Amino acid sequence: MKTRTLNKEKRYWIEYMNMIIFEFAGSYKLPVKKAYTYLKQYGGIDFLNEFYDVEHTENPYYTVRTLLNVCRNHGGTF
Repeated sequence: MKTRTLNKEKRYWIEYMNMIIFEFAGSYKLPVKKAYTYLKQYGGIDFLNEFYDVEHTENPYYTVRTLLNVCRNHGGTF
């Protein structure tokens, strides 16, 4: 069986996405799966994908707040 290895950039991206989803879940006292579903449904994940190059340099607190605003602008109710 052939194994794949992730390059460093992809591995950092995955670790960052996981960290932000966990931070979002903790900040709003949600289960991680529900936090991911909320972010996916209301554009938060798309936002992180599009602006990863800027957002990964920010304090996670500000990124979580920004995600809340992005999701609210797309119909989220938190």
